[in-house]
Amino acid sequence: MAVLLTVVIGINTSTAQTTPFVLGETQQFSSSILNETRTLNVYLPDGYAPAGNTRYPVIYLLDGSANEDFIHIAGIVQFLTMIKQLPPSILVGIANVDRKRDFTFPTTVKKDKADFPTTGGSENFIRFLDKELKPYVQQHFRTNDTSTLIGQSLGGLLASEIVLKHPAMFNNYVIVSPSLWWDQESLLKQAGKLPEGQASVFVAVGKEGKMMEEPAQQLSGLLKGRSGMRVNFAPLPEETHLTILHNAAYKALQWLNGVK
Repeated sequence: MAVLLTVVIGINTSTAQTTPFVLGETQQFSSSILNETRTLNVYLPDGYAPAGNTRYPVIYLLDGSANEDFIHIAGIVQFLTMIKQLPPSILVGIANVDRKRDFTFPTTVKKDKADFPTTGGSENFIRFLDKELKPYVQQHFRTNDTSTLIGQSLGGLLASEIVLKHPAMFNNYVIVSPSLWWDQESLLKQAGKLPEGQASVFVAVGKEGKMMEEPAQQLSGLLKGRSGMRVNFAPLPEETHLTILHNAAYKALQWLNGVK
């Protein structure tokens, strides 16, 4: 099923015709790990040919529903490719079913449990990403060995958990306004006991208050202290929690590809 926009052709609305403007395609597949059907929104680069020889890097986008971040991040990918600041890439938007369940690990904080009763499923979701989603994408699309994960807010918490616990799962991480306050910052507190690995990581935070800004900076410092980690911490004080993702993703994809 295609992800569609509508283009109106003609001036006289009584005789106007419309044709679909195809932004990407939507695929659904069954996850045995999550025991549910998951939806993917996929943007393919210009010139992509299923039977061709060219293979492409993949950008995995959390909060990737059409009414969340898929459309505007696809625009960034298309534009940066057009101006040759990003190699032609496949964008895979992972549509949400229950982001509070999927993006959080169990918490000991009673208020968090009461406010977010379905939480605590990140370990399962990480297995889904690694054992089902990535193999599915590799099987159905012409991919190469380069992969990037983009996550913001609770999605940034999940991306932080992956880069700290399973750093080799992706080559690149774009972590925006991560909700590291979760479970009294327990993820940061255990970071010293977690495995090291190689990855490029872009961490961004806006003007979002001490609870968001200080843990993001701390995460960046922890990662910079690890051998094999290439890290860029980007404070964006002109942005808020609601506005930051677009600008941060633009800057992150430039930096990951050597554009200063």
